[in-house]
Amino acid sequence: MPQFAINVDDVHAAAGVIAGAVERTPTRQSRTLSEIAGCEIWLKFENLQFTASFKDRGALNKLLSLTPDERKRGVIAMSAGNHAQGVAYHAGRLGVPATIVMPLMTPFSKVKHTKGFGARVVLDGATLSESFTRAQKIAAEENLVFLHPYDDVKVMAGQGTVALEMLADAPALDALVVPIGGGGLISGISVAAKALNPAIEIYGVQTRAYPSMYNAVKGDELPCAGQTMAEGIAVKQPGALTTPVIRALVKDILLVGESDIEHAIAALLEIEKTLVEGAAASAYAAVTANRELFRGRKVGVVLSGGNVDMRLLSNVIVRELSREGRILSVIVEIEDRPGVLARVSALVGEAGGNILEVSHNRMITDTSAKLADLGMTVEARDAEHAAEIRRTLQAAGFKLKV
Repeated sequence: MPQFAINVDDVHAAAGVIAGAVERTPTRQSRTLSEIAGCEIWLKFENLQFTASFKDRGALNKLLSLTPDERKRGVIAMSAGNHAQGVAYHAGRLGVPATIVMPLMTPFSKVKHTKGFGARVVLDGATLSESFTRAQKIAAEENLVFLHPYDDVKVMAGQGTVALEMLADAPALDALVVPIGGGGLISGISVAAKALNPAIEIYGVQTRAYPSMYNAVKGDELPCAGQTMAEGIAVKQPGALTTPVIRALVKDILLVGESDIEHAIAALLEIEKTLVEGAAASAYAAVTANRELFRGRKVGVVLSGGNVDMRLLSNVIVRELSREGRILSVIVEIEDRPGVLARVSALVGEAGGNILEVSHNRMITDTSAKLADLGMTVEARDAEHAAEIRRTLQAAGFKLKV
């Protein structure tokens, strides 16, 4: 194997250092998701870490490598949330002062939890790159030790312990699918997994909005910009230490869209009863979006974290229910007279629909003043049931608008 910044011995050493202080999370097969995806799916539940992310591993391994003087001076990190919480929590346990610079886009839940662990939080920058610049400036001004979220040998080795556990629990795996931001997780996993099983194939996943490592490895120039559900892997600049590992050991990098990620979040929540954030869901999203690539194989999927904003999660759930036809939005043109609204409601009820919301609009200037638009949000069993509700209304003589 080529020489990289870390080797499997570093990963084993990290496993010994962090043992007992981080969760030894389970790796379990999902029979239902396996049937859906057409391959044998094994889930690694890193969302069950205390801070709900694999970042606990690398953060602790790095913190425990600091000298007494460095611990006294304190540490600083930049992060969209999970590295922040990992550093803040373990620094607090160890009595090390911690400052975290977080992008302005960071979900409120991650900011709140980071502060809750006792860290000083500085919100600055529209992207991780801008936050990185601010963190370096503060580090220089206050003589703090900078803890990089991915481009650090101790962090990479700590994250690699995920692979040791996965292959101990499921040694027959022939493929691993791992989210990529800056590359710390997948580089550590790749070094460890390939040392244990040289034949195993490793696939990285990025969002189409932020394909930075994809560009670095493939020599492409796809843009990195925009909003994404997977802010944890919305990284514009991949790591200098991680990129050579990924280029050499990762079979391919797959790109997924926002709807793929949303569907994966909803599927994992509904089927596995486990909550994951967008970055974590991207791995399962990549498997279902590339069924032929993984068909019939034994695939390990890393659920890297579970820190998702509750408001955003509620939006995802409603949008997914709408995509599946389980929530129907319809506008019915009605005569504006007593009893019509009751008649429409009765028809929906007789068809088995549950009305969640109603709006009544009389300000339609291009139709008769005797007409109104009745907007309804209706809960249905599935897409066919939603179509049945529409047909029931139309059969009763009501006009449905798009």
